[in-house]
Amino acid sequence: MIKLIVTDMDGTLLNDEKKIDESFWEVHKKITDLGIKFVVASGRQYFNIIKNFERLDKNIIVLAENGAIIMEDEKELYSKPLKREDAIELLKIGRALPTANLIFCGKKKAYLEDGNPELIKEVEKYYTKFEIVEDLTKVDDEALKITICDLVGAEENSYKGYKDYYDKFKVSVSGEIWMDITDKNINKGIALESLQNKLGIGRSETMVFGDYLNDYELLKQAEYSFAMDNAHPELKKIANYNGGNNNEAGVVKSIKKYVLGE
Repeated sequence: MIKLIVTDMDGTLLNDEKKIDESFWEVHKKITDLGIKFVVASGRQYFNIIKNFERLDKNIIVLAENGAIIMEDEKELYSKPLKREDAIELLKIGRALPTANLIFCGKKKAYLEDGNPELIKEVEKYYTKFEIVEDLTKVDDEALKITICDLVGAEENSYKGYKDYYDKFKVSVSGEIWMDITDKNINKGIALESLQNKLGIGRSETMVFGDYLNDYELLKQAEYSFAMDNAHPELKKIANYNGGNNNEAGVVKSIKKYVLGE
């Protein structure tokens, strides 16, 4: 019996226009009435995620910043920020990469140094609270992760610039122009495992949906693992089920089929 449903947002629950299908809200009520916990697991900022679910008064757990923090009803359940000296080191490496636009993802808000309109347009999609500052290394906040927006392609450019850090940190490509760096012991899967332990829910009772490489460990943490039609090839290799098309409410349809029997 499914007791926990976890979904990524971009390319998964959201369609390509970054919207939630209207059919989701009724399905959420049905699974909540059954006592099933619903979790959003995203690389996005907490404040941005929760804004997308304003129609839900409660009954939502948010696993934000690729697993660096878990929130429920505005209460912090778990977090694991980067050490400050590590965050500064990662920022200095990024400054040497020609196509890297750095974002310091803090608990209070996100911070960036560049006000380039093209960059801001992308940042606003995922960060509701952010501030442009002169020097990211002097920000007075805890760094949940360091994010890079690489407008010419993250996997082929900025990601390679951190090759000497793959063993020391969790360096993940989270989208075509996005990559995230967190503590080595942080990813969506580790955060989900912590939540599962807290709730007393096992892998066989968990359903997860994802589409990109930052969802890899997340899918490994559940028997009911779904990769979307548009998922990265490596994710499709490990998924036990197909999640359908994100532009056709694939997540909602899968929940209806496998959980609600509709």
